[in-house]
Amino acid sequence: MSTMNFLLVGVGGQGALLASNVLAHVGVKAGFDVKKAEVHGMAQRGGSVSSQIRWGEKVHSPLISEGEVDYLVAFEKLEALRYVGMLRPGGTALVGEMSIPPLSVSSGDDVYPGDEEVQRVIGAAAGDVRFVPSLRLAEEAGNVRAHNVVLLGALSNLIEQVPPETWLDAIAARVPERYVAVNQRAFQMGREAG
Repeated sequence: MSTMNFLLVGVGGQGALLASNVLAHVGVKAGFDVKKAEVHGMAQRGGSVSSQIRWGEKVHSPLISEGEVDYLVAFEKLEALRYVGMLRPGGTALVGEMSIPPLSVSSGDDVYPGDEEVQRVIGAAAGDVRFVPSLRLAEEAGNVRAHNVVLLGALSNLIEQVPPETWLDAIAARVPERYVAVNQRAFQMGREAG
């Protein structure tokens, strides 16, 4: 098996790092060599957060070169646009429905791109683009903050060699106990939607 390269992106507070921990745990449980690298930036102030995770038989570095990401998982639309150049030709982008306008948009200096523009730009770069109603599904699962796990559920459909039970076990291992049930429901809903 060749190495699978995942890039998870969002802004601080969206749960990108929790999702990357779950994804790394899934890879280990599935028997892969796993490497992970994170960039927090100004995460505590709502800044960009990215996490690179690589699964393979033997992975030598956690870093993914531009144009080599197999799966881009974006918890926020503008972050999807920021990182779309990392996708390999034919790569897959999973994009959540959340929009968090940066300060430049709030102050009137910039305009947040519309959904059509986001779809056009990402669609031109990705072989497969899937927009996931992550907020709505997370709310239906019982906690809107579980939108990150909804996207992991959608991603799990694309990783056929790993059974859903492995993902559910990883969620139970990485999520605080009182939130495990709602996150497992969110995962299942994302899986069904994906």
